[in-house]
Amino acid sequence: MAVTPVGNPYVESSDLVANYPGASEALAERIDIVGVNPFANAAARDAAIPSPVQGQMCSLNDDNKGYRYDGSAWVLFSGAGDANFTNAATGTYTDDGIDYKYITFTGSGELIVDQAGFADVLVIGGAGSGGQFGGGGGAGGYLSANVYLPAAVLTVTIGAGGAASTFKNGFASRLDNLFGVGGGAGGVGDVAAAYRVGQSGAAGGGGGLRTDAAGGGGTPGQGYDGGKAQTGDSSGTGGSGGGGGAGAAGGAGSGNVGAAGGAGSSSSITGGAVTRSGGGGGSGSATAGAGGAGGGGAGSTSTVGTAGTANTGGGGGGGWAALGGNGGSGVVIVRVVV
Repeated sequence: MAVTPVGNPYVESSDLVANYPGASEALAERIDIVGVNPFANAAARDAAIPSPVQGQMCSLNDDNKGYRYDGSAWVLFSGAGDANFTNAATGTYTDDGIDYKYITFTGSGELIVDQAGFADVLVIGGAGSGGQFGGGGGAGGYLSANVYLPAAVLTVTIGAGGAASTFKNGFASRLDNLFGVGGGAGGVGDVAAAYRVGQSGAAGGGGGLRTDAAGGGGTPGQGYDGGKAQTGDSSGTGGSGGGGGAGAAGGAGSGNVGAAGGAGSSSSITGGAVTRSGGGGGSGSATAGAGGAGGGGAGSTSTVGTAGTANTGGGGGGGWAALGGNGGSGVVIVRVVV
């Protein structure tokens, strides 16, 4: 670490180790610790560091506590460093001078954490199925966060996508006590009225035909609402709603055109940007809706809807004179600094 300038007492790595049990010299050398220590209060800190960056730290006089900037907010520093897992890594990479390893679970299993600390996680639930004469399935729940992992064997469950043959919602994925909720199934046009509306879930399913059915509701923080259907005329024409995605609501059917599924969200947790949790496209008598970016299946005008892509949480596309597509299964990814 650079020598402290005279008259501007920055925190030294030795101070970090002494004042925050559990912090190591290696951690202290890697973290960019800035700012006059201590600041009188949060307002003084914010005035001195108007544009903090992830990893910066300081302490405050008014509460005598240390804080770390996590990329979006100043959070109380617990003294913990980075977590480590002993499972075989799926991959490694370096970004901005920091080395990472990650593990991708496409099936249920266990994460073995031998060193408690912070890790980046992405937990995506299974997506909802598309409906027959119906809407696109809602995307699986999208949970992306930096979290503290205890030293333990943590349960990992990968949620299956909903089955179109039974108009099912997707199933939740899990990492310990973190959940990606299952997506809602698309509405079905040729059955009882209760099934015509899109089902609620992480992201809502799109509405099915016959009654201008509404889309299902999404879960705040995990996905968006499904879109509404629009019936064309008494001969059975129309356009179904698109399933909601992790990043946007599903579109509304219009005339004889099925709506597109809502877009998913992008993450670079594995080194490159990948979009997941897109909603399924709605079916239509003339034109079907496209699947939302992130594994959403396309709707159909005459055949079975396209299934959501496995391990993306992509919603199934709505079918026309056939079943919708099955929802895509979820995924769990964990990344740590090495």
